[in-house]
Amino acid sequence: MRLAGSLLLSFALPAVLAFSISDALAARREQVVLMQGNVAGKQVVETAADGSVKVEYHFTDRGRGDRSKTRWKLNADGTLADYAGSGNDYLLNPFEERYQVREGRASWKNPSESGERALSAPAFFLPLQAAPEISGALARALLQAPERKLAILPGGEARLQTLGEYEVAGKNGPVSLTLQRIVGLDFTPRSVWLRGDGETAALIVASGWFVIIDADLQGALPKLLELQEQADAKWAAEMTQRLTHVPKGPLLIRNARVFDPRDLAATPGTSVLIEGERIVRVAPDAQLKAPENAEVLDARGRFLMPGLWDVHKHYASIEDGALDIAAGVTSARDVANNFDTFPERVKRFDAGSEIGPRVLMAGFIDGPGPYAGPTKMLVDTPEEALKAVDFYADRGYVQIKTYSSLKPELFPIIADRAHARGLRVSGHVPAFMSARQFIEAGADELQHLLFVELNFMYPRVQDTRTKARLTEVGEHAYEFPPDKPEVREFIDFLKRHHTVIDATMALEEDLYSGDPDAKTPPGLRGVAERFPPQAQRGLSWGALKPPHGKEEAYKQALPSMMRLLKALHDAGVTILPGTDALAGYMLHAELEVYARAGIANAEVLRLATLTPAQVLGVDKDRGVIAAGKLADLVLIDGDPLADMRDIRKVDAVFKGGKRYDPGEIEQALGIVPRKKPAVAE
Repeated sequence: MRLAGSLLLSFALPAVLAFSISDALAARREQVVLMQGNVAGKQVVETAADGSVKVEYHFTDRGRGDRSKTRWKLNADGTLADYAGSGNDYLLNPFEERYQVREGRASWKNPSESGERALSAPAFFLPLQAAPEISGALARALLQAPERKLAILPGGEARLQTLGEYEVAGKNGPVSLTLQRIVGLDFTPRSVWLRGDGETAALIVASGWFVIIDADLQGALPKLLELQEQADAKWAAEMTQRLTHVPKGPLLIRNARVFDPRDLAATPGTSVLIEGERIVRVAPDAQLKAPENAEVLDARGRFLMPGLWDVHKHYASIEDGALDIAAGVTSARDVANNFDTFPERVKRFDAGSEIGPRVLMAGFIDGPGPYAGPTKMLVDTPEEALKAVDFYADRGYVQIKTYSSLKPELFPIIADRAHARGLRVSGHVPAFMSARQFIEAGADELQHLLFVELNFMYPRVQDTRTKARLTEVGEHAYEFPPDKPEVREFIDFLKRHHTVIDATMALEEDLYSGDPDAKTPPGLRGVAERFPPQAQRGLSWGALKPPHGKEEAYKQALPSMMRLLKALHDAGVTILPGTDALAGYMLHAELEVYARAGIANAEVLRLATLTPAQVLGVDKDRGVIAAGKLADLVLIDGDPLADMRDIRKVDAVFKGGKRYDPGEIEQALGIVPRKKPAVAE
């Protein structure tokens, strides 16, 4: 998930970017950056006497993170007249960004964008690597804009809605705040908290996962989060009511080509009868008569398959659940989230008041330290480790996910208690521990295929808390082909231990794709162009830039990992598809990588449907289109058995018998719906 932190490098603002600003400052504000409640950085906003603004911003996340210095001047209408910034992005790639308006013409340039446009009306430029304060500046500009609406550069339009005024307890007494919602930038609205004088008080992102807030308001954060969550839930409920189609009686899907992952067969001329949330009967068309009050859907010979799974999710944004359903993902596993708020969201998914899949929750545990993961559950002693496992087990979590800063000696304690409570155990391999040791100590599963690769580099590479876990694989993965004896031996080891691999191949394709300045991951090209203009920016983690002399090694990293994936599958090691990235669409990309790696398409579809249900113990209800199962189905306009790219041609999705139209969901999220082929009469 792309929320995260830096090595705190120091960047000087180039002289060419300097403004002539009065030395006398009119105001200076400091805000704290929190990740899962832990202090991760700071934003300092200085406003000069002439209104010019200077912002210094940084946050750290596991050795990564943004750091920037930016300056801007505003026009009288609140839009940017001049902007300059420099620093490093989340993966520590350096950047410089510039925007200016001269004689009615706007121009901009950053590492992945450049353009210019004549301005016939006010427009607000959104920098690609902006500090959070820019959202406050945009909100203030929208407050004074006609109809609270502004064109956005490089593209799109933003509107402002004031949701309410609230009084909260500040450090020095009551503070009046307004909750503003900016609509049109992304798939869903962006919330900004403003003080009575218009200054930015707080930005709460991803249900409190990431927060920028005035220091004197930290005590009020739980209340602000509660109010914002209520607003988000109301927005989601209204969309859900519009887009959920509930049959008035039984639903009969006729003339479908039904895929069965148990025997990999696709049977044409098949009918599926659904009553309520479950499948009642599956039979040849001629053998199944429609009940008297049934709603009949003619599949017209199209491909009908069980709902897809994504086993590596972080439901952060309010659009994630809807994006999953639009892509045919009806079941998922979330492997790290805000345990204060996320269980309530899962309940909304289950109740049908918010569009989203059926979600199993994994509890996230790490150890304290400079590279600790984004969680409040940091443990340093056996007693704390046991208490953390019990916390999650008591709240209905089905799995524990550990992370890189956990003390290796605590992992067996966690694994044993988790297994005693009936929970599975997985994670990143803790630093100073090999994948082999991790599995021998009780791990059922590895997150990310790169940890299999890192096993071959141990003990030379031991500290995997930092970016080294990415770069070492980039430099050395090609050295470990599947036919190498030590690789074959470890594959056999994984098979003997029934170890499951949550591979996240589409994410690794993004990291090793070879273009550090790309905005769009390879797996989203051809899809992202339909997204709202601002949502198209920054979808990629950003490919890793090879060190000088290592270009060929990096070029071979992804092909080497794909060969390893195929060898693992061929040996009988269980692979589960997960994304750790943009909801829905990246799961399609994940499956396409599997197919390109040489895994047969029918087997890929089994990995994405029945296999996760079996591994996670819910195959009694999910994974197959059969009598008695939950009616979680996906109707495809193409044939993914012949071409895995057709998995993207989702025409209808059913969750518990309720139907969702992907085009309607996409339109509600500002996405241009996929063009469907004309149907012959």
